[in-house]
Amino acid sequence: MMNLSEKIQEGYQYIIEGNYQKAASYFEQVIETEPKVKINYWYLGLCLILQGEEEEATLTWFLGMGDTDDEAQIDLLTLELSQVLEQEAERQEQLEEKKLAWIVRQHLININPTNINNLFSSIRLAVALEILDDEYLEASNIIIILESISDYNQIDSNLVVKVTQEILEFTPLEKHGVDLIKIFTHIIKTQGKNINEFIYAIIASSVKIMSFFSRHSYAAKILEVLLSIAPDKPEILIPLSTAYQNACEYLEGIETAKNLILCCESLPQKVFANHVLIRALMSSTGYWDEACEAINRQKELISALVEESPIIEHDLFVSRLFTSMFFFPYFQDQPEIIRPLQNGLMNLCLKNLEIYNHNAINKYRSSQPINREKNKVLKIAYMSSCLRQHSVGWISRWLFTHHNREEFKIYSYIIRPTLNDNGLQEWFIEQSDHSSSFSSNDKRELIEQIQKDDIDILIDLDSMTFDYATEVLAIKPAPIQVTWLGWDAAGLATIDYFIADDYVLPENAQDYYQEKIWRLPKTYVAVDGFEIDVPTLRREELEIPDDAIIYFVTQSGYKRHLEHSKLQVKILRQVPNSYLLIKGYADEEATQKFYGEIAEVQGVDINRFKFLPIMATESIHRANLGLADVVLDTFPYNGATTTLETLWREIPLVTKVGQQFAARNSYTMMINAGITEGIAWSDEEYVEWGVRLGKDENLRTEVAWKLKQGKKNAPLWNGKQFTREMENAYRQMWGIYVDSLHE
Repeated sequence: MMNLSEKIQEGYQYIIEGNYQKAASYFEQVIETEPKVKINYWYLGLCLILQGEEEEATLTWFLGMGDTDDEAQIDLLTLELSQVLEQEAERQEQLEEKKLAWIVRQHLININPTNINNLFSSIRLAVALEILDDEYLEASNIIIILESISDYNQIDSNLVVKVTQEILEFTPLEKHGVDLIKIFTHIIKTQGKNINEFIYAIIASSVKIMSFFSRHSYAAKILEVLLSIAPDKPEILIPLSTAYQNACEYLEGIETAKNLILCCESLPQKVFANHVLIRALMSSTGYWDEACEAINRQKELISALVEESPIIEHDLFVSRLFTSMFFFPYFQDQPEIIRPLQNGLMNLCLKNLEIYNHNAINKYRSSQPINREKNKVLKIAYMSSCLRQHSVGWISRWLFTHHNREEFKIYSYIIRPTLNDNGLQEWFIEQSDHSSSFSSNDKRELIEQIQKDDIDILIDLDSMTFDYATEVLAIKPAPIQVTWLGWDAAGLATIDYFIADDYVLPENAQDYYQEKIWRLPKTYVAVDGFEIDVPTLRREELEIPDDAIIYFVTQSGYKRHLEHSKLQVKILRQVPNSYLLIKGYADEEATQKFYGEIAEVQGVDINRFKFLPIMATESIHRANLGLADVVLDTFPYNGATTTLETLWREIPLVTKVGQQFAARNSYTMMINAGITEGIAWSDEEYVEWGVRLGKDENLRTEVAWKLKQGKKNAPLWNGKQFTREMENAYRQMWGIYVDSLHE
């Protein structure tokens, strides 16, 4: 605090007490007796600001300044007034009076615009008050003021880091957000202080910008700025490549991933960097040869890593390994080879995780539920980043709808909640007896919550799609842990069961799974249906004749396997007057080149291929499925939600059945929908079914009729019965666990 005279201290005490009117009267009287003591004007103006009389405050300060032309005197008076306002702004901040603090700082900006630390503090307050937007930045000239500063040494670098964090936590700024980050980056780079703190603040915020706000391009632009500080830092290149890919800037994503590989030295780092490159290549489509080289290299790297079985230098590198085999099922259907390698990698991860999380494991893994009675109300928790507008959300909602709340208490743990969800995430929260949400940095809090809630059975809906969930499961905070729905099993020894049925996994599958396969009596998945909107596509708009046969491929770039795509074009070649509609996230130009090259080799006119845009909503996509006469499934990674949607729309589907979980999804769904027509066990049968369904209108009608009839009693469309079967499984799992406690 400034050294104040006794008179000023007496008046200031009224300000501290919040009696601003009395304080103003006091300073008015003091000015009458001592009109040349300028500081009294400063405090009188402050009192007026605190009472909301801002214009009067400005006039009071102007009178205090007098009519002097002495620049040194003016500077001295300005400094003194600035100190009064700075002191009060800090006091109001301590009192959590953010609005008043912000008002005081705005006046301080007008008086002393070169006080950069005040400028940063005002930005922080604007964020806290949720008034920071592009208009605010333009009106306040903050960017112009910042750009005019030549001496960065006066700036508090800690404050720069804090302001950066808070701005990026706020709603992304369309026009000037990146401009601000560029200025902040230049300040940090010039000062050479808090560089790592600044970098990691932006990286952490970019993850939220992508997951919560779904602003991938914005995240990429912000991360690009960091390259001016550390162009070869893997921690920047990883999220940058991901942001590019998610923003459909595919070439940039691929090049960034290649740069990432060059920057990695250790074997664990190389494994994950190569995984990022595979994702970039697969997202785009059209880089098949490169993608195959990358997946073969990934197999070699992981095999070497498992054989070496090292103590990995950082727990972050361990976490990243959890998802590093994600793409293998998209390339090959060899579970007897890939699953043991997956299990070996998970064992290595678990070994290292137990080193880094020794205390947490000792605390949580050995704990038992408070109530261990067999017939008690069971606490079931569903953990996922996808309880929202996502395939997992659309399918799992029927469990939440039909659960018997007298027998089961339902918890939901929502990882990385999203803002742009159209209500489904909120629906899951409302349908849960208890729901909690967790950010990317809240793993320990989630583990703590699982134990606090005394969960009996923890259901993982993400599996290998997200390392967050796998890390939590590795700690084993619940006595029974189960993987269902989201993907194939992770291969973790701490997961007790993997939910399947008699069709989605072959009889011998237990030979290469670490988890115990729990087969439900009919189907491992069921829904009561899907919402369907008004279609936005018509044949005439696509220049397709009314009498033409339309085949439809609706999968993303990940699932476009070159050899299987050749079979789809072969079907097209054998069915005259037929067209192939292709929809799914991928590089449009690369996708056209991918199919164009196949078509040219087989002598099929490229004009028979129609490349469709992504639909605005899933319900519109389902409506537009009605264009199709036949849907052609992918292999070795089948459709899942797209298959359910196709069957619900009563459209014939052609699928090839393999051995791995991903290659048998459509098989189990078709069986449980009541049809076998279209199920192929070889490439030849796949083409035969495709051609036959294309040429035989009566067969298509028969299949559609069977699918329509199946809606009355087929297991696939009975969410309530499926829920009872899941609940029976939960009850049996619990019984096995309780019995094991007495062995």
